[in-house]
Amino acid sequence: MHDLRLIRDNPEAFDRGLARRGVSPMAGEILELDTRRRAAQTTLQELQARRNEASKEIGKAKREGRDADALMAEVAGLKDRMQETEDEERAVGATLEGYLVSLPNLPADDVPDGPDETANVELRRVGEPPRIDKALEHFDLGEKLGMMDFTAGTKLSGARFTVLRGKLARLERALGQFMLDLHVNEHGFTEVMPPFLVRDEAAFGTGQLPKFSEDLFKTNTGHWLIPTAEVPLTNLVADRILDLEDLPLRMTALTPCFRSEAGAAGKDTRGMIRQHQFWKVEMVSVTGPDQSQAEHERMTECAETVLKRLGLPFRTIVLCTGDMGFSARKTYDIEVWLPGQNTYREISSVSNCGDFQARRMKARCRPRGEKNTQFVHTLNGSGVAVGRCLIAIMENFQQPDGSIIVPEALRPYMGGLDRISLDA
Repeated sequence: MHDLRLIRDNPEAFDRGLARRGVSPMAGEILELDTRRRAAQTTLQELQARRNEASKEIGKAKREGRDADALMAEVAGLKDRMQETEDEERAVGATLEGYLVSLPNLPADDVPDGPDETANVELRRVGEPPRIDKALEHFDLGEKLGMMDFTAGTKLSGARFTVLRGKLARLERALGQFMLDLHVNEHGFTEVMPPFLVRDEAAFGTGQLPKFSEDLFKTNTGHWLIPTAEVPLTNLVADRILDLEDLPLRMTALTPCFRSEAGAAGKDTRGMIRQHQFWKVEMVSVTGPDQSQAEHERMTECAETVLKRLGLPFRTIVLCTGDMGFSARKTYDIEVWLPGQNTYREISSVSNCGDFQARRMKARCRPRGEKNTQFVHTLNGSGVAVGRCLIAIMENFQQPDGSIIVPEALRPYMGGLDRISLDA
């Protein structure tokens, strides 16, 4: 959500930021609505003052035995005008609020400009992609092992669902536990087990509503299935005033995620790349305004560490203005190498949202003992997507006989198992 005062103070800068995201100038319309709303508020105050004054005059006239009919007629007229003005103020305010909550966050100054993913900028590569003759994709490997069943998933739930069995099911569970232990024990995050269903207010707070309702699943009770643990974790600070000295607040969670993939028709139709349900370890940080830039770099390093420990090749890119998510002001994507596809694919996205979400959630902070508050900054990132990490391990550590080597970091979570094969 945007700061109306900043738009008033520098409408040109606001429109420049929108233009970088491919959005037409909106400051003029917003300020016109703001002027109309404030004028209505001023008129309402004037009418209220006159009504109060006239009411006193009516009382005085009656006490003195004078005719108060004209004053009473005036008060009745004032009441009607006040109702009309209140209706106008409410309607204009709703339109203004609609603009402020539906426009995307403005990009940070150092975000590269560009219309789409072709303008993203690679920052670094870590690890060498393995040389594998005739590398198979994960779905071929999984089906040959008899541990990845797409037919059963479709029978149970429809397209974009998968059933994992045996050692692959355990490997996915091991990955989630490994990531949580790393982020909690070494990176200083607090593990949280949040609800997987949230109310409208929570989905609004992080920017999923109202703009992206088609991307979510909704229950008949009115709850939304979480598309990521970012939603419940970030909303834990909604409507709160935090002590600045207690920040940054770092949280992590392993949860299922549910996405309708409304705009993904025809994309990644085979395999587990794009599912309606998947597991992900999420990292969320809540910081003071001056801490978020450094925290963004730190969180990205935390996500990269997961892939380094697993021995997976990856690259880190900064997204351009046209490829960032709605709530982000700057985003790093980490893409893991998939030999079966002979390309890098996203496995983590780490975003600094500034105070954009905090304004929607009314989440503030202040130095202990002081009265003045300011909005916190919120950050979120995958640490990392468990299903895609499973895919990456399968493809990068596949062997000529169809077996899969288990990375050393995961073996304690696999009961010491070092290879997944038909006979193991």
